Amino acid sequence: METMQPFGDGFVTALAPELVLVIGMFTLMIVPNLGDAKFRIPLTQIRIPWFFGGKRGTLDSDPRLPGIFASMFFVIAFLLAALSYMNGMNVTMIETESGYDLLLVNEFSRIFELIFYGALALASIASINRIPATSRKDRSALGLYNNRRQVDFYILLMTTGLGMSIVALAQDLFLLFIGLELASFSTYVLVSFMKETKEGTEAGMKYFIVGSVASGVGLYGLSLLYLWSGSLQFTELTLAFAENGMEPLPLIALGMLLVGFGFKVSAAPFHFAAPDAYAGATSPVAGVLATASKAMGIIGLLRILLVVASPEATDGAAVWLIALAVLSAVTMTWGNLAALGSTNPKRMLAYSSVAHAGYMLAAITAIGALNWEPEHLNASNDAALAVVTALIFHLVVLVCFKLGAFLVLSILESEKGGHTLASLDGLAKREPFLAATMFIFMMSLAGVPPLSGFVSKLLVIMGIVKVALVDVTVNGDLTFSDIHWVWYLALLMVINSAISVFYYLRVGLVMFFHEPEEGREGPLPAGRSVRMAIVACLLTTLYFGVGAGQLISLCEVAANALVGAW
Repeated sequence: METMQPFGDGFVTALAPELVLVIGMFTLMIVPNLGDAKFRIPLTQIRIPWFFGGKRGTLDSDPRLPGIFASMFFVIAFLLAALSYMNGMNVTMIETESGYDLLLVNEFSRIFELIFYGALALASIASINRIPATSRKDRSALGLYNNRRQVDFYILLMTTGLGMSIVALAQDLFLLFIGLELASFSTYVLVSFMKETKEGTEAGMKYFIVGSVASGVGLYGLSLLYLWSGSLQFTELTLAFAENGMEPLPLIALGMLLVGFGFKVSAAPFHFAAPDAYAGATSPVAGVLATASKAMGIIGLLRILLVVASPEATDGAAVWLIALAVLSAVTMTWGNLAALGSTNPKRMLAYSSVAHAGYMLAAITAIGALNWEPEHLNASNDAALAVVTALIFHLVVLVCFKLGAFLVLSILESEKGGHTLASLDGLAKREPFLAATMFIFMMSLAGVPPLSGFVSKLLVIMGIVKVALVDVTVNGDLTFSDIHWVWYLALLMVINSAISVFYYLRVGLVMFFHEPEEGREGPLPAGRSVRMAIVACLLTTLYFGVGAGQLISLCEVAANALVGAW
């Protein structure tokens, strides 16, 4: 592993995707403000052009310009991260002169950067031409907000991506928290960006209040950890937990940190603001919350619960194990039951996202349940690698079908729809391709073969079962009493997946068997960019279902980078 100091040799190469986002933010600040402004030299009549301000030209006043620029920079950042990952990673630790670890660039952090940039790129592309003005007198010739307001939206998207990247790379708990808050504050504004609507304002306020409380509790837990150990470095905290992890103070701190990250993944009971936030935000933003933001929270849970507070070798179970198992069971069950009664597609997808958080918490619980005694170490490492691989695969493909479903709803929002199931009535007659695409996304969310959602759920369930059978495999005999209780989480996951099929099929029912609402019989607005993003989501949903082998291999490499460090 290569070590370097900030701004040293290789720094630009290691952090090239993040630097692209920084350049993109400055570009968005400058280009739309270029004009024919001139500066008058004092005491003279001489005017010197300085081009910043004044009357703008046709190009730099185009409302589509900020979205095009932002999408371009997100795609470049994604490609740079993908190239470094595919061509062999140069694992790099960025540290201070005194040896204080700051950022680690490896396969694990890179694949999460790909998740973040991929989701944000799709949301950015889908938002071009999608932020309309609310009154005719405010409209430009293209019917969009002026591009200075568009700039605000895309700068917030880029700030969100930068914060998420810091979370993926951080090797210090305080730095991780800074990245988490940088992304969180940006998403608070993005949720309420449509401030002219009552739903947008209400969603932003609720999301901000609940998120601030959760962040405050998490920050207090962070301060308690520092008070207890004297350091916030992951390596130092890991050693401290190995020696004195049973003390009350670190356990209380862990509980508080769990509140902060539980909010980010929308785990019950910290999920109450999520349905309102998803319903009030624009659909591309809601899609980012359901995919990239959730992946960011999972990183925090993996770092804190599995790397820092690792399972104790004495009994093979961490202190937090039972609490996390209960949280997982409640989250997946409550999410699916709440979605059953929802008549708002965006709220239904929000509760579906809560259920998926429960599935992922079950996977993390299974890893914590492994017996890490020396004679079981090889079997435990194999099982842990399988579960982490499944978890990463699930987060990657979730971007395809979950975000894709929200993008379909964003087209309906163009005609003030998408907030009731009735707005999907007769979609197959109006837009057959969109209806078929939405149905595929719903079936993938339900876990129907051969789609990628089926593969991801199957991998998670198989990983949990593999963990439950570790002791049986090592001992060589099979008795039901020897199977670990995490097996019941896999069973509950199967039951909840069966429940979810009902409300996902309900979407197909209204699209294919209901008549369109009165006044909405014709085709939907064109939206070329958002349709391109939907097609990209559709193709990846299908491809990663029938040809998942290559992606599973890449996810296994990333998982090994995390598991190998334990």
